[in-house]
Amino acid sequence: MSLAALVPVAAAFPAQAAELSAPQAALYSTVSIFPPSAKSMTVCYGFVCRRREILDFSAGDRHALTQILAAGRASAAAERAAVQKAVVWFDRRMGPVIGTDKRVAKADIRALDDKHNYDCWDTTRNTTSLLLVLQEWGLFKYHVVGDPHYRGNALVLQLPHNTAVLVERATRIEWVVDMWPRGYSQPPDVMTVEKWVKED
Repeated sequence: MSLAALVPVAAAFPAQAAELSAPQAALYSTVSIFPPSAKSMTVCYGFVCRRREILDFSAGDRHALTQILAAGRASAAAERAAVQKAVVWFDRRMGPVIGTDKRVAKADIRALDDKHNYDCWDTTRNTTSLLLVLQEWGLFKYHVVGDPHYRGNALVLQLPHNTAVLVERATRIEWVVDMWPRGYSQPPDVMTVEKWVKED
């Protein structure tokens, strides 16, 4: 086989700029999508990524997100507040495109409206992807993207749930960034994993 014959095959696979942990990689491999790159990410919706849309980041998108994160350079807490704003930006950016501007808090199959909603698997994938893109762009000063976290204990009537995570560099404290419990355009929950695992 000639080298020229290999080029289209290679071009079909986006270059991966960052090494993913096994739990991060599983977010993508389990639903057969590519991990995010510095240029684009797959947006999952419709519950467990049954519906998908590619977000190709424009120069305007990158500028907007860079400005949002720049406001968080003063401290780790300020950076987490900026991340909340970046997730709201993502929600507003994609809502009119895929119909999730009609989404509700804590959506699951009981909402009977999968085409306009994210379940917690979708929000975990989307938020982790957005965070990985921001990390790839060098916009985090105080955090790195962590592995997604899971909770659920039927013995105390705690339903299964999962979320994206940031790890504070200085303290190694893990912070959830969880948009699933909030409705369209509302800031995601940001709290320590230690607190989050005890929530209902």
